[in-house]
Amino acid sequence: MTRTVLSSATREIIIGFDQPFCVIGERINPTGRKLLAAEMKDGDYSRVEKDALAQAAAGATMLDVNAGIPLADEPRILAESIQLVQSLTDLPLSIDSSIIEALEAGLSVYQGKPLVNSVTGEDESLERVLPLIRKYGAAVVAISNDETGISTDPDVRYAVAKKIVERAQDHGIPVSDVVVDPLVMPVGAMNDAGKQVFALLRRLREELKVNTTCGASNISFGLPNRRVMNGHFLSMAAAAGMTSAIMNPLHAEDMNAVRAANVLLGHDPDCRVWLQANREPAPEGAEGGGEGRRGRGERRRRRSSGSDAA
Repeated sequence: MTRTVLSSATREIIIGFDQPFCVIGERINPTGRKLLAAEMKDGDYSRVEKDALAQAAAGATMLDVNAGIPLADEPRILAESIQLVQSLTDLPLSIDSSIIEALEAGLSVYQGKPLVNSVTGEDESLERVLPLIRKYGAAVVAISNDETGISTDPDVRYAVAKKIVERAQDHGIPVSDVVVDPLVMPVGAMNDAGKQVFALLRRLREELKVNTTCGASNISFGLPNRRVMNGHFLSMAAAAGMTSAIMNPLHAEDMNAVRAANVLLGHDPDCRVWLQANREPAPEGAEGGGEGRRGRGERRRRRSSGSDAA
């Protein structure tokens, strides 16, 4: 059973087929967020702090940190953001950048074993990123595209994933430290995108034996009522073998879909996490809450049994 072990300075988490679904919080990312980008560029990380704490409170398993801002000092901003987030939460982090200097800056200050997002099947990417993964003992997201771009053929995407896994092994990186992103296409543009990715996930699990992740919201791009679509996708993807996703933990529908998948796949013993998140609160003023009411009911039954016996 493949297990990808990641850690902060004080906390370890496992991505695996026998583990609860790993929610990678996506909010610390200036792409498409002009205000956040401007603040981070100016060294103002107050919104980064709020996003980190909010995602941790919402139940994220780990957090993705991205500092991709045009014309900014990305290595410095990424390193400073990682240090700040690690001072606020003990959740492990995904260090997210396409700039090799930024990745190294982030890895050099990180405490623990991070996930690096990401490497592609392009030879240049493989030869630049994989030595860093080996040097710092990190795990890496392997995105299933190469010099030819993103194929609409799932067999081609599988072949690219296999190439990355094999090349990682050549660098001394175990299969367990490669988390494959099979690339989720928008179902509104490609009608069989869901069917394709579910079949690909099963192959990645059964043949390559790798853990997997994706940008979950890609599936619903361009469609109305995206929360419902994303939630159903997450549950079905988990059933097909996906073990993590980069997603927004502040969306309650998405998180409940993940919790439901954990229950139905046997990864939430006694439904404890589901009950904690969804149990209705006791009515205001109710003495002793739910346990107290059950206790009184038990006492009534015992008294009734006693009078019958007499």
